[in-house]
Amino acid sequence: MGELRASQLASGSNDQVFELLGEQLEKRLPSRTDPEFVDELRSLPVGLRAMAATYELDVSLTMDDLGWHFGNWHDLDLAEETAAGLEELGATELAALFRQALAHAKDYWSELESETWSHWYHGSKLEEAVMPLNERAWALLEDRWNGIFSYWVEYARQHPDRVGALHDA
Repeated sequence: MGELRASQLASGSNDQVFELLGEQLEKRLPSRTDPEFVDELRSLPVGLRAMAATYELDVSLTMDDLGWHFGNWHDLDLAEETAAGLEELGATELAALFRQALAHAKDYWSELESETWSHWYHGSKLEEAVMPLNERAWALLEDRWNGIFSYWVEYARQHPDRVGALHDA
């Protein structure tokens, strides 16, 4: 795994480009559970920063929902990075939905912080409040080849310099 090249982003398949971007993030960042993760994320080129910040949201929307995301990733700094990342990647409607869900989650932040948040969440007012937002987010991602990750590939092809790609000589 060497340096990321703009030609790789232009000529690779969607899956290849996604894999290259994932390799760059793995190489440059600590584990997402590391306390330094958000600080390290902020040191990346703006496009990679956006991708790293949105990774777990894609997983959350695939496996669970927006409210569950804030229980699993209970960090306001990361949430702000995620919203900004979605905007940077061009997922503006998804970013707006995420920000609305975050506003609801903040009302229940202490519950989401507890060790029993996952038991509390099902049937909660938060789950009820974010359900329409979840449904719209799922609908937005339904027709994309790989959820939020498809935004990564489109972005990297359009802005190779913003993901740290070198131009071939």
